[in-house]
Amino acid sequence: MSEIKKNAEKNDPLSPETYENLLNRYQFTIKELTPGKLIKGKIVRVTSSHVLVDIGFKSEGIIPIEDFGGDNAQNLRLGAEVEAILEKIDPRDGSLILSKRRADTLRALDYLERAFSSHGWVQGKIVEKIKGGFIVDVGIKTFLPENHADIKTPKDPDKLIGSTFKFKVVRFDRKSEMAVLSRKLFLLDEKEKKKRRVFSQLVKGQKVKGQVKSITNFGAFIDIGGVEGLLHISDMSWGKINHPSELFTIGQEVEVVILDFDESEERISLGYKQLTEDPWLRVSEKYPVGSRVVGKVTSLADFGAFVELEKGIEGLIHISDLTWSKKPVHPKKILSPGQEVTVVVLDVNQEARRISLGLKQASPHPLELLKQRLGPGSRVKGKITSLTDFGAFMQIDKDIEGLIHISDICWEKIKHPSEKLKVGQEVEAVILNIDVEKQKISLGIKQLEGDIWEDFFARHKVGDIVQVRVVRITDFGVFVEITPGIEGVVFLSELDEKRVNHPSELFSGGEVRLAKITKMNVKEKKISLSFRQAQIELQKMEYQKYLQSQNNRLTLGDIMKDQLRNLPFSKEKGKKKEGS
Repeated sequence: MSEIKKNAEKNDPLSPETYENLLNRYQFTIKELTPGKLIKGKIVRVTSSHVLVDIGFKSEGIIPIEDFGGDNAQNLRLGAEVEAILEKIDPRDGSLILSKRRADTLRALDYLERAFSSHGWVQGKIVEKIKGGFIVDVGIKTFLPENHADIKTPKDPDKLIGSTFKFKVVRFDRKSEMAVLSRKLFLLDEKEKKKRRVFSQLVKGQKVKGQVKSITNFGAFIDIGGVEGLLHISDMSWGKINHPSELFTIGQEVEVVILDFDESEERISLGYKQLTEDPWLRVSEKYPVGSRVVGKVTSLADFGAFVELEKGIEGLIHISDLTWSKKPVHPKKILSPGQEVTVVVLDVNQEARRISLGLKQASPHPLELLKQRLGPGSRVKGKITSLTDFGAFMQIDKDIEGLIHISDICWEKIKHPSEKLKVGQEVEAVILNIDVEKQKISLGIKQLEGDIWEDFFARHKVGDIVQVRVVRITDFGVFVEITPGIEGVVFLSELDEKRVNHPSELFSGGEVRLAKITKMNVKEKKISLSFRQAQIELQKMEYQKYLQSQNNRLTLGDIMKDQLRNLPFSKEKGKKKEGS
């Protein structure tokens, strides 16, 4: 030591005391520097082959440049701290040979061992794809099976190379320096932690922010902090949507409401439309029955058309309320999706969320317009559209048909309209009545000829003898046709001089006889007749003729004798006289 001090005095201006202090500041003594010891130092120089490290000893430590993973001198910063293992001391010059790679290995083994024993995780970089998996650098090379690279087997494994992730250690052997990692288990573990954390904070009705992760036909899955909830399509909008993609895109940030959740089932139901007020709450106030509103046709069906009045409020125009025409018309013949229409609110059922709308009610009824132009007595022309047992329908205007009752086709009695009319035939008729409320119009053809009843009553009087034809037989008498379109009735007591129990005993349909008009009711157009009285009248007429033919040959006394001889009571008197 005295020699070192002497040399120091000659060559170094430092005092012996100062030099002694410097020696005491060395980190290690020769005894402490043993191979395998972990040493820390700072980079003081970088060469093409080595990195010199100040470890606080007389000699600097030497680390091969290869231990830095191929980093060149430009990537190594002077003054940066490094850890290395003392490999050996060069006996020739006393230099210290260090190994950073060995230090990294020991540190990595400790890192892996702690994670394996505590069920923790390690962080590493996927550096290479090999058969069956990947090589992960965590300080040493470890193996990652391909089916443990993610929760689902990656579709493009090569995209993982170069990425840094966290892994669970599933197998570890320190002696062989071997470890097997699993990113899948780490992700599942994190997912479970997030799930417990999220579920512990959930409250029904709570508003949360999330990100759209995927979209399906029935809804969208929203990540709300590591746990996905389902936003069903029915909870996306108060209005009608065909697909969730109309409102959302993958990756979109959205605010939703917690509707319900079940941690055991890992199920969370979310709502989006619930962020706004339900438009049906005040629908009765906004759309009172009878009001006219404007809407947009959203869709067409065989039974009608759906019209959107506002977002979330749709009403149905039933096929029967599309047009005033009585013929069924498919909605697509009248409306098209997207068309704006004016409709009338017919009914509102707030509880059932149904609104009935009318398109035809928003315009005047065709009969109202017709009634403004034409009234009873007006003549119209048109085609016969159909025949029924009770009459014929005639089209007199677009979407307007009138009924010609069988009794108004002609004055004579017919059994079926087809006897006088046929479908497609052009005819003229008289408007008898227009009933807008019942949507009916009554027509008549026979009225074109005038009223035959008035003519009949003008030309006939009570007591006239007319020829009639039996048309119907009933229990109380028979109906007879006097002239085409004019009928009368002969009651049971007026059929014959003898008592008649049932008219069919003496009469048959189509039989022609003479009858006497006994009553005429002009107002009700009723006529009563008598076969019996007609017979008496005919007998009188025959007798008068007979008398006139005998006037030159008979005296008044002869005539009286003949008359008295035919009387019954005169005969009995004669017998009594003879007996007396």
